Amino acid sequence: MSHHSHLLVSALQTEEEAERQTQYESNNGVWRFKGSDTAAKASSVTMRVIVYKLFDLCTPDIKKPLLPLAHGDPSVYPCYRTSIHVENAVADVLRSGKGNSYGPAAGILPARQAVADFVNRDLTNKVTPNDIYMTVGCNQGIEVLMQALAAPNANIFLPRPSYPHYEARCVYSGLEVRKYDLLPENEWEIDIQGIEAMADENTVAMVIINPNNPCGNVYSYDHLKKVAEMARKLGIMVITDEVYSQTIFGDNPFVPMGEFGSITPVITLGGISKGWIVPGWRIGWIALNDPKGIFKSTGVAQSIQQNLDITPDANTLVQNALPQILEKSNKEMFAKKNSILKQNVDLVCDKLMDIPCVVCTKKPESCTYLLTKLELQLMEDIEDDMDFCMKLAAEENLVLLPGVALGLKNWARITIGVEGQMLEDALERLSGFCKRHLKKTEASLQSLKLIDKMEKSKHHSSIQKTI
Repeated sequence: MSHHSHLLVSALQTEEEAERQTQYESNNGVWRFKGSDTAAKASSVTMRVIVYKLFDLCTPDIKKPLLPLAHGDPSVYPCYRTSIHVENAVADVLRSGKGNSYGPAAGILPARQAVADFVNRDLTNKVTPNDIYMTVGCNQGIEVLMQALAAPNANIFLPRPSYPHYEARCVYSGLEVRKYDLLPENEWEIDIQGIEAMADENTVAMVIINPNNPCGNVYSYDHLKKVAEMARKLGIMVITDEVYSQTIFGDNPFVPMGEFGSITPVITLGGISKGWIVPGWRIGWIALNDPKGIFKSTGVAQSIQQNLDITPDANTLVQNALPQILEKSNKEMFAKKNSILKQNVDLVCDKLMDIPCVVCTKKPESCTYLLTKLELQLMEDIEDDMDFCMKLAAEENLVLLPGVALGLKNWARITIGVEGQMLEDALERLSGFCKRHLKKTEASLQSLKLIDKMEKSKHHSSIQKTI
């Protein structure tokens, strides 16, 4: 419980606040000010709102520890602790006194140079420090870009399912959102034809997330090239979120979208939160992959700079440590984390085979999540994915993320960036929950299938032991 207590504060305070609210409501007539609702609609589509709602349903009465598998933050578990060289880099800067000053809005030059050198390892079209803007985590990069593109009537394509912060910031900036599908039957590839059919003269950009959160796939070179060619045909830029590029444990190699910057201009979002497992350090970057200088001639680069001029700067302490952090980072450094994630994926996929109603359609090969399809027609008294997750939280103190938070109704996302034992416990609870809510007409059939699977599984493991 101690690992996650910091997440519960906002949820637990609400009752007390509501009481105080009623006490003072009678005085409201005398005050001339009131809170603006500018962010109300945007905040309603964020993940936090849904996760806190689910935390609220958990209760100590169940006598089971809370298992928070809706959001992803592996850094709270000792097995994912970042490398010693990463911690030393920050400690060295801290002790030197060189990280205490303000920096320029776009970031300090040594940090921008370090990011350029790091991303250039995988790029044919090299970037320079002038193409790099440091941000307060990847999220500020999203905010700055959506604001920079928010011209009257402009629309942008976001994937479905997606990371919800994109939609929240579009809503806040007044940028019209159009959703394109990721195709589950096709390895979660991008529906290129769907985008071409929906685009118009006001479409300015499309967002891709690669490696993909929440689907866990990694796009191939050929597929990304087709995306670039389509974007060129439509006259739009590609914004690519590559924050999980160091979190891959499958066979498909990562290809940066910046490789295709000479076909269509590309903006890459990256950061150290996921690969280096330090999300609290809040360091990300925007990189312009634009060898033809289109972002300058269209004023996009200038708009990014102007938006950074009026927002908080990235932490200069960590920026000063970036050259040391990135220079010493290599594939071996990420191997331990990725091997734990692979074991966790294998564990969850194996256990899900014995759980009715929750199906993994494709084993993830990246990121820290596993997307599952809910077979709700087999269940009684469960309306949809939100209802499933609410009842699961209330009955089992187990919190999963309903697919509706990602734009995918009747799916659920399980976080695998936790300790293995937590997943064992979670799947046991999930299994009990699903069996309890099975339709009675289906129950006997399902039970037979389960017993058959379990017997086969036991038989297989005893053969393995004999070998």
